[in-house]
Amino acid sequence: MYKFQNPGTSYIYTQTHKRPIRFQKSSVVSLTRMSHPIRERFVVFLDDWLLRQQALPESSVKEDRQRHLIEQVLCHYQQYFHEKSRIAEEDVCVIFSPPWLSSFEKTLLWLAGFKPTLVLRMVESSVEDLNPEQAVKLDQLKAETRRSERELSETMARIQESIASPPILETARRLGRLMDDPISTLDEAMEAMKAAMLRLTESADGLRGSTVRKVVEVLSPSQTVKVLAAVAQFQLRIRSWGLQRDEQNQHTKFGFFNVYFGLRPVQLQQ
Repeated sequence: MYKFQNPGTSYIYTQTHKRPIRFQKSSVVSLTRMSHPIRERFVVFLDDWLLRQQALPESSVKEDRQRHLIEQVLCHYQQYFHEKSRIAEEDVCVIFSPPWLSSFEKTLLWLAGFKPTLVLRMVESSVEDLNPEQAVKLDQLKAETRRSERELSETMARIQESIASPPILETARRLGRLMDDPISTLDEAMEAMKAAMLRLTESADGLRGSTVRKVVEVLSPSQTVKVLAAVAQFQLRIRSWGLQRDEQNQHTKFGFFNVYFGLRPVQLQQ
């Protein structure tokens, strides 16, 4: 068994032999705190959401409970998307590099969330009894989803290119020359960019949700439970591994400063 604390939260993450990951509240004071109230609110929600994530179904769920559990799981994820949309409306930039995620989790992000085709890969890895009709429908869904992903990625590229557009660059240059009048122009350009990013994340979340719903429509209840259990375990595992890796990197940094400067960790925190 090993335990480690997620910086910025009051929870520790425990791995046991029975279940890959357990989340428990810890009385230990968090190592770091986020000063932004919006982010703090979401971290509180996410901690509770991950605790409830442990109760998501496993593949051995009895048949008479499968449909109920599927609805429960979908509602669970809908709560996450709803809360994420709230923080996006207040600060859309933060969800593209969320401070509450580990460095490894951030590398897996696609437009502020998981790539929709990930769900289809989970089907391929966790369901072995697809019939020919299901296989055809899932192949069609995969092709459609990939096209939609490409379209959204291209939209994101255009938004990024707009940052380097001549009006914004010229405004930045003029600001560099300490001119006061371009400030409002730059603010307007940035607000327009944020609005475009917000619309894009809404579209991406819509694609994520519709992909999951279409997968559920194709699969049987028992197959759906297997996929949802695989998705939940995948998410908890990468979070556990990512947080552990960040903690190890942090210790490595402290070790470097201790050797190079002859300081103790407590001195670095002052």
